[in-house]
Amino acid sequence: MIWQLHPREDFKSSKDVYTLAISSLVNMGRHFGDLARVRHVITYSLSPFEQKAFANYFSKGIPNVWRRFTASFFKVAPPMILTYLIYSWGSMAHEQGKRKNPADYANDK
Repeated sequence: MIWQLHPREDFKSSKDVYTLAISSLVNMGRHFGDLARVRHVITYSLSPFEQKAFANYFSKGIPNVWRRFTASFFKVAPPMILTYLIYSWGSMAHEQGKRKNPADYANDK
């Protein structure tokens, strides 16, 4: 591949274009979060080895799951049960409609 260096209005010199081409080659293959170097932004994090994996699991986690389950159960379950009953009734009616009526064939020999 031949790199052609054309000066553009937004670059001051062809050296800037060459730097841009090299930096795009350097960034290829990096993970998404590591594509650019952000300056003047400070981030703090705690090492996963220093965190408690199951902190407040029994005291706050299980009651929270129960609270969220009971809050949404009565919103979600009735339509699902109604849909199941309608579907099962429709399937049963369809199977009964596919059967032959024995009374129609009573006089055949």
